[in-house]
Amino acid sequence: MMDLQIITPEKVVYEGEVSELYINTADGPLGIFPHHINLFSKLVPGELKIKISGREEFMALTSGFMEISSNKVTILAEDAVPAEDIQVEKAMEAKKRAEEILKKKETQLDEREFATAQAELAKAIVELQVANRRHKKSIH
Repeated sequence: MMDLQIITPEKVVYEGEVSELYINTADGPLGIFPHHINLFSKLVPGELKIKISGREEFMALTSGFMEISSNKVTILAEDAVPAEDIQVEKAMEAKKRAEEILKKKETQLDEREFATAQAELAKAIVELQVANRRHKKSIH
């Protein structure tokens, strides 16, 4: 087992022992097991899969950073939403809103507006993917 802590600017989203986790880094997907080598990595939006005593939990993560040191994984993310907390309708609305903003010509958007819309779109897409996976698992 290893310790995992997931922190967003608002709160500690998760704190506890896990047996393994799978996360998307800027260098590609990564599987992390107990006693992993020390590592510091940039995270990209994607699904976080956590295994705890044989069961799997999923979370939608936005960009951030991860540090692995002394059998402890610390994830600092802009946002982290457990699969069971994802509001599908809200995520679909956010996706649609972000897509509409991005349809505007780049000349109509300043860099900040464009970057914000891209981040909102990425967050909504990840949340929908994680919610979809959770729904499929509950069907089987």
